[in-house]
Amino acid sequence: MKGVKRNCVEDIINSIVNNTNNPQKLNPPFYLSPEVIEYQDKLVVHLYVPQSSQVHRTAGKIYDRNHEGDLDITNQPEQVNQLYLRKQSTYTENKIYPYLKMSNFRQDLFERVKKLAHSERSDHPWLELTSEDLMRSASLYKRDYQTEKEGYTLAAVLLFGRDEVIKSVVPHHRTDAILRVENVDRYDDRDDIRTNLIESYDRLMAFVNKHLPDKYYNEGNQRISIRNLIFHEVIGNLLIHREYTNPYPAKFIIEEDRVFTENANRPRTAGEIDPENFSPYPKNPVIASFFKEIGRADELGSGVRNTFKYCGAYTTGTTPQFIDGDVFKTIIPLEAEQHSQEVEEKPRVGIDLRDTHFQLLELCRKPNKRSEIMNKLDFSSRPTFMKNYLAPLLDEGLLKMTLPDKPESKNQKYVTTEKGSEILNDHFQDT
Repeated sequence: MKGVKRNCVEDIINSIVNNTNNPQKLNPPFYLSPEVIEYQDKLVVHLYVPQSSQVHRTAGKIYDRNHEGDLDITNQPEQVNQLYLRKQSTYTENKIYPYLKMSNFRQDLFERVKKLAHSERSDHPWLELTSEDLMRSASLYKRDYQTEKEGYTLAAVLLFGRDEVIKSVVPHHRTDAILRVENVDRYDDRDDIRTNLIESYDRLMAFVNKHLPDKYYNEGNQRISIRNLIFHEVIGNLLIHREYTNPYPAKFIIEEDRVFTENANRPRTAGEIDPENFSPYPKNPVIASFFKEIGRADELGSGVRNTFKYCGAYTTGTTPQFIDGDVFKTIIPLEAEQHSQEVEEKPRVGIDLRDTHFQLLELCRKPNKRSEIMNKLDFSSRPTFMKNYLAPLLDEGLLKMTLPDKPESKNQKYVTTEKGSEILNDHFQDT
């Protein structure tokens, strides 16, 4: 074995990385991580190429592997279609990492997820499970019956992994949130998000709340926030339906006249999606199901339809665009002056606050026990009170526990936070 010349190793690795991330050479790009191994005083550049869930073009051509040969099928539509069908059965979120342990996951997120699940359903089965059993119940631990490998999956890492574990498994993982209104050559504000999907959702919604105004209107007898409804769907789609093995960075960008998102994708079609004539296709069904359980996604396909439904009310008379391709794009039109500095000065929340919420916050300017609050506000049903009022205010950071390390303590009380007081003061000024 001759090995690789030591002075050539860096150039070889740079060449591999540059070519696999160059859409002129490989499209869509595919992240590969060369490893240098020393064996018998020789250097070897080891490159593991896993099976991709996407169809890639090499210098504009599509090849299919047949035994020991590579066949150019670029101009053979039927064979290209069959290749896409084969790829669609591969969900990279199910890739198994057999050496992952529970210590590699954020334990605090399990309690957070249980609270979110409880808000959706007071008798949710996850509430009584251990963290390990919850992972199995959510299909985040799998066994491959072809290879006999078993362990936690890529979806588990993305949802619960510690930041350093996520960086090790998918080093290119990031979502870039950018405000580009005044400084169009660079940005006015930015959040470079490189963490788990649960907190990624929170930070993206916080970015929306900071830079885009809320707009309420009545649907039936209920007052709802269409901003939150629209971007709940857009952000959920951005996180759930991404191809995480692709290094293309996901983007969420607010501009003067639009909000647009981009993420790596496994396309099923090409071009703009018609909400009246499309069949939804799950890109990461395990992650999608998980988000649905915690109230951060709806039924498959409803997100596109809801965004079309509410977008015209948020930005008068406009319609959004969903464009399928190797990079999936969403465009939400904005009216002039729809974002302003005034938006940044006021705290925003991701739920529709009702009179009872404000009464609860006012009552808890001084600490109160749950039983005291229910009695003073004339609540008889504990599950209803917890699901619709107490839990949402805790999740939004408007209310906090006086004994956060002992949530079930008989001495537990709840008190309004500084953010909650600001929201409360703004409410009283408006009324």
